[in-house]
Amino acid sequence: MQRQPKQPQNHVVDLVLVNLHEQQDIISGNRKDHGRRRMLTKYLREGAVEPKFKVPKRPSNLDPYADRLSAWLLAQRHKSRKERRTVKQMHADLVKLGYAGSYARVAAFARAWRDDRHRAEQTTGRGTFAHFR
Repeated sequence: MQRQPKQPQNHVVDLVLVNLHEQQDIISGNRKDHGRRRMLTKYLREGAVEPKFKVPKRPSNLDPYADRLSAWLLAQRHKSRKERRTVKQMHADLVKLGYAGSYARVAAFARAWRDDRHRAEQTTGRGTFAHFR
């Protein structure tokens, strides 16, 4: 039995792409999408293919503990695998200090912190490799 391909999640983007591709009139779309005419018109006039939403900056429960968690992560980087503390252990320590947030937020912070450190290490210090024969 063959699997059916997944249907696209964002139907508005699909309609915009169809309208851009076929250069057809915006209003002559599917009858069920007639109510989205204004939105389609807006996106086609702006030249945008995918709608972009502004995510407001919100304070996190982790913000007061971010410096301490960063210091812990930095200290753990230089230890061997067996000596390192896990992010779950760090979360438990933060809870003891009064952190009321979830483990998922701490884990997401740790992943982002590692990605930032990795990116910074790749772009500074070593320069570029040039193979000379």
